[in-house]
Amino acid sequence: MTAFKTLVTAVILTLTTINLFAQAEPEANKKAVQYFIKQYNTGHPDSVYTRFSTEMKAALPADQFRTTTIQLKNQLGMLKNADFLKLEGNVSVYKANFEKATFTLNVAVNAQNQYIGLLLRPYEATPGEAAASTAAIDASLTETPYTLKTFSGNISGSLVKPKGEGKVPLVLIIAGSGPTDRNGNSAKLGLNTNAYMQLANELGKKGIATLRYDKRLIGQSTSTTKESELKFEDMVEDAVGLINDVNDKGEFSKIIVLGHSEGSLVGMLASAEAPVKGFISVAGAGDPAEKILSEQMKTQPKYIADGFKRVLDSLKRGKTTPDVDASLYFIARPSIQGYIMSWCRYDPQREIKKLKMPVLILQGTTDLQVPTAQAEKLKKGKSDAQLTIIPEMNHVLKAAPADTKQNMATYNAPELPLKPELVTGIVDFVGKVK
Repeated sequence: MTAFKTLVTAVILTLTTINLFAQAEPEANKKAVQYFIKQYNTGHPDSVYTRFSTEMKAALPADQFRTTTIQLKNQLGMLKNADFLKLEGNVSVYKANFEKATFTLNVAVNAQNQYIGLLLRPYEATPGEAAASTAAIDASLTETPYTLKTFSGNISGSLVKPKGEGKVPLVLIIAGSGPTDRNGNSAKLGLNTNAYMQLANELGKKGIATLRYDKRLIGQSTSTTKESELKFEDMVEDAVGLINDVNDKGEFSKIIVLGHSEGSLVGMLASAEAPVKGFISVAGAGDPAEKILSEQMKTQPKYIADGFKRVLDSLKRGKTTPDVDASLYFIARPSIQGYIMSWCRYDPQREIKKLKMPVLILQGTTDLQVPTAQAEKLKKGKSDAQLTIIPEMNHVLKAAPADTKQNMATYNAPELPLKPELVTGIVDFVGKVK
């Protein structure tokens, strides 16, 4: 394909050690990508070229760029979106999803917001993504797409159920923090676990159906809601919508909600509003988000922790902070401050106490994000809940030692099975729920 080969410009990559803070997407690069997508899709390559730096224009003449871009669009179709993957020096790396193919798009701009780098090359899936695309559901099960139409778009999910059985229980799986998809994976977070897909598979083999889904603005779920408009209540609304939709169809004997990590609080709130027979919290926090986030910041450099505290103090007063240091974009960029503000309103201990159905709390001892003390706080909020502590289970539900490096290695090992006690605990609980 000659078109994309031509769209290679002189980009100087200053390679640095990629860490948590280097993963934040620079606002200037984000706007540059959005501008490129808009002009590319509307057929205005010259508008992009006017923003080229002097060096870029010298490397790629205007007529060559115009011809190449037009050819590219004819071959690949519209550019649907570009998902931020990582930052390499001053270059943002994106997964560019065209109508007919997927490529890696590298973008960099200078202080004047002029393009100093624009590189397109074939996309190579990470090991986790490759595993997700090839992982198969057991032959005794069926997996079909499930779509819920909402006021702002569609929630897209996967329904897995045993073949040839009558009415069986269904577990709704609500994903954890951040841009995590229905399978428990996230390119932006460097997360490739297949944990939710594995859970659907294992529960299905035990006669339990599951519905897992991409959260709003994630994966195949579409929405007119912008990131800056997103609120925690939107996640709850989507979960309630799915529960009601499944219940109205009357296909399953009972519905149990399972929320993982941040999804635990989402599940609690949804279960209080919808026809649910049981609730399962997996690696869920017992403290409000404000306290959890503040505690996590203690492991970060002081200037980042102090900067986040200032943002959080402002949010407590109901005010966002439009100008924050780039080092805080991964946790408190302006467009997600509204979400954080709404999330901090809820105390999990108070919310779990409101539930009138049986509750199971599952927590691993080697969870680096959520210590067992958080599960004990949930138990304190709901004294009649069943609390099960699973030895050597980490945050992605796999067997892992306490050693940080070895533990984190499981976050990119989708071939690892789930901790068996997790599946056993869920199956036993579902069987007892009336």
